[in-house]
Amino acid sequence: MSGQAFSVESSKPGYQFTQCESVHLGGRRKSLEANRRLWPDPITSLTSLKSQVSILLYASPLPSAKTPFSSSSTSFLSMLHFPTIKRINYLAPMVASVLLLVLLLSGSLEFPSLSSPLPLSPTLSLSNPNTISTAVDSIGTRTSHPFRELLPAFSKWDSQVGCGKFGQKFESWKVNSSAIQGTGIRDGDTCQKEGPRRHFSVLVKGWTWIPDNLEGIYSCGCGLSCAWSKSPVAIDRPDALLFEGATPPRTRHTGDPLRVYLDLEASRKPTGFEDIFIGYHASDDVQVTYAGKSFHIGRNYRISPVKRDDILVYWSSSRCLPQRNDLARRFLSLVPHHSFGKCLNNVGGLDQSLVFYPDCAMSKSPIWWDHLHCAMSHYKFVLAIENTFTDSYVTEKLFYALEAGSVPIYFGAPNVWDFVPPNSIIDGSKFGSLEELASSVKKVGEDPVAYAEFHAWRRCGILGNYWRVREMSLDTLPCRLCQLVATRGGRNARDL
Repeated sequence: MSGQAFSVESSKPGYQFTQCESVHLGGRRKSLEANRRLWPDPITSLTSLKSQVSILLYASPLPSAKTPFSSSSTSFLSMLHFPTIKRINYLAPMVASVLLLVLLLSGSLEFPSLSSPLPLSPTLSLSNPNTISTAVDSIGTRTSHPFRELLPAFSKWDSQVGCGKFGQKFESWKVNSSAIQGTGIRDGDTCQKEGPRRHFSVLVKGWTWIPDNLEGIYSCGCGLSCAWSKSPVAIDRPDALLFEGATPPRTRHTGDPLRVYLDLEASRKPTGFEDIFIGYHASDDVQVTYAGKSFHIGRNYRISPVKRDDILVYWSSSRCLPQRNDLARRFLSLVPHHSFGKCLNNVGGLDQSLVFYPDCAMSKSPIWWDHLHCAMSHYKFVLAIENTFTDSYVTEKLFYALEAGSVPIYFGAPNVWDFVPPNSIIDGSKFGSLEELASSVKKVGEDPVAYAEFHAWRRCGILGNYWRVREMSLDTLPCRLCQLVATRGGRNARDL
């Protein structure tokens, strides 16, 4: 795994994280994981340099730099404390400077980046963002115009920008295609068209949250069919046993089902006893993203055609982690917001979503949690903060907001753009301070043309990696797992 997990120490916002928790919806287990740091440590880099040149350097102050988690008046480097180093002689700094220059020019030394420059717009990551200018590149130049209805905003954007120009702009948009696994087998892919049909089965043996709606028989293409069930009556001779929340058997012999272990938590830890490991990263045997419908089946995903113009941001959290609450509290204090859920609630209780939005009720006995996602569709923006900032760990917190027709304000995976459509989110980490982020959100919220551009990906079909992210979701896991089980030989695979 290439990413670093993090956790925040509230006494030093934006600097050091000491503990983080990974938590998921639907009754999934919670796990705590100690994590050391979010950014590379300058002290470590200087210590490494010292070992290379074998001399002592003066400790000199570095220029201040803002971080996404700091206020405009508090810099990241101002919180660092460098040790006092005694002077050896007046030649030491000169010798060190020369050696440091040689190392830099030779390319053998790299210093960590401590801050990111402000982007030209809140979201773009183009190789050449100035090639074609669209609405998000001119935020603040149009007269502020509070709005509520989306369709008139879309019409304005169509007349001023349009899908053609938007598509041309993102022709040069760079994403890492290797962040998502291949799409698996489909009709038309290279496979044996002739020969007997193949059938493989997966019995879900140990589980805590895997949804029941995955049960069934699947036609997977290329002559492969797949049975998936939690019932040993439906599958009495499985080719694979899937475990989630339970440890697979320590041994397996030829003729026994293959052992499969699934872990979508941030820690992503194999047990060491599985034959196939399923995780959220492309380097795992089978990748599963959080983008599919299986994570929210049964919830009301009605999308409101009207947005609130008095309250900009929606937030809801059911697990009140100190580090996430601290970030949410500081940002939400800068913008008009509603906070549903158990954490920082400012709407009068957990059941207020149906009081605010009775159109979200799905039944005579509604459950408040099942309707929060319908409620979020009434807001222009949704704050989405991951429990852990790790490469490729992009969870339902972001995808719920996208599917609800809102714009996520996201703090999480450093490579989030590999998982979402172009110009679909506001990446909070790209701003020098929360104040600058809040200012940009307010401007977009009063600019119907710029706001409409955050929905252009959906209307114009400019998806980037997103179509593959959806295809690698839990929805398609049965066929993709059965394909790998078939490749490995199923029950006839040798002892592993």
